[in-house]
Amino acid sequence: MMKKIYNDILIRMAAMLAVVLSLNSCLEKNPGDFILEEEGMLTLADAEQTLTGIYSAYMSGGLYSGYLTLTPDIQSDLVYAVQGNSNAYGNIWQWDIRSTSAEIEAVYASLYTVIGRCNFFLDLVGDLRAGLTDDASIETLDFYTGEVYCARALAYSELIKCFCKAYDPATADSELGLVLRTSYFRKEPVVRASLKESYELVISDLEKAESLLDEKYDSFDSPYFTDASANAIRARVALYMQDWDNAVKYSTRLIESDAFSLATARSYVTTSQTFLDYMWTNDTSYEHIWRIGYTQTSYGNPQGSVFLNFTTDYTYYYPDYVPAQWVLDLYQSADRRYYAYFAELQTGYSHQLSWPLLVKYYGNETLISLLIYHVNMPKPLRLAEQYLIRAEANCRKGNYPAASADLTELRESRFTTGGAVSVNAGNWLETISEERVRELYMEGFRLHDLKRWGKGFKRTPQAHSQKEGSSLEIEAGNPMFVWPIPKHELEAPGSDIKPNESNR
Repeated sequence: MMKKIYNDILIRMAAMLAVVLSLNSCLEKNPGDFILEEEGMLTLADAEQTLTGIYSAYMSGGLYSGYLTLTPDIQSDLVYAVQGNSNAYGNIWQWDIRSTSAEIEAVYASLYTVIGRCNFFLDLVGDLRAGLTDDASIETLDFYTGEVYCARALAYSELIKCFCKAYDPATADSELGLVLRTSYFRKEPVVRASLKESYELVISDLEKAESLLDEKYDSFDSPYFTDASANAIRARVALYMQDWDNAVKYSTRLIESDAFSLATARSYVTTSQTFLDYMWTNDTSYEHIWRIGYTQTSYGNPQGSVFLNFTTDYTYYYPDYVPAQWVLDLYQSADRRYYAYFAELQTGYSHQLSWPLLVKYYGNETLISLLIYHVNMPKPLRLAEQYLIRAEANCRKGNYPAASADLTELRESRFTTGGAVSVNAGNWLETISEERVRELYMEGFRLHDLKRWGKGFKRTPQAHSQKEGSSLEIEAGNPMFVWPIPKHELEAPGSDIKPNESNR
């Protein structure tokens, strides 16, 4: 029965439209056009529509198909702006980030849009549930509610990553967190909670999600939140909170689950594509814990455009950004990720740069056949990240053999031959840092990793890189590792939101 319900969700998702954001206060979002507010949520079908609206909000270009994924990595040391580029993300790359930067505003607004829609559902679900009389309908509504708690927890965890300092258990109670909205209808103060309180809400939501969702429905390529999704978010949050035991506990649930497995580079799906290749060219893999589902008529932003811009003349590539040479040098010859992520292509610029360009987001082959380029289904929760989480947490606990085993298993799945690696007290952070770059390149983790590790970076100019920004040196602890709260939020009527150090 539940699988039929979820299939119905997928059918309805085909009719979704992209979310258009308003730059009014992000904390005053309506639940969208799915249910009229004055009509409430009166039936199970209404609840399903509201849930569909939450998934639709996650398709926004401000989130995983655009700014939330790309901005943190472009801001870091992973790419270089090319001479003659369109200046997309230009202020971000040069660290000229302001409280009015469109990318920052869009991330903030998009995540609070998700939260607003979740709160609308949660405010009304109690009355709806009390009026249901058959067990099947109650069970279905409980599953929907679990998904909503998971969706809200993820949105808040992403806001914390971007707009709050790295978590330190000793100081989290006194550090600024988020404005915590838990109700759509009830008036709540517009003030920031502590960082500790913000994470406590995330954990509370995930615990509620786990209590309502059933692991027997976990499956790869899931476009809806499952028990596995809640565990994946919990493992990531635990790592960021320096809760090493729970990071190991929750990542282990996923690594040992029969529902998922790593995409191997040693077996082929087609005559030319390995399972690793296919994960990116066709957006399907046994290792996807939660993948945002696209259709031919409903999909997100072309996140690969800034790395390729093939559609400028349909002949050459005009990338705004190319991979940093130091990143390319990290990959060994047997590492198939290099060939899945990069390809040396000729650009159409007058300087005729030929460089390994990022093709990880070249586009879904089905959409390309429809002349829709550089659009891939975002994969916010992947099994590979769980191996990296458990390896890092075990290193923090001093269990280097277990960490070495996890890193080796991940690498062997990506290598055509070999891949074994060993970590110890002296090399584990550098080893894991490099492996996270190799695996998670341009998936939105680098800036936040540097922030929580207390590391800075320095760029060194490379061939035909734009002069402005190519020699940038950022020290650990720079205030801009924490994004500024959008100006319109600080100045909204009734707001008592304290700014970040980066606000200016």
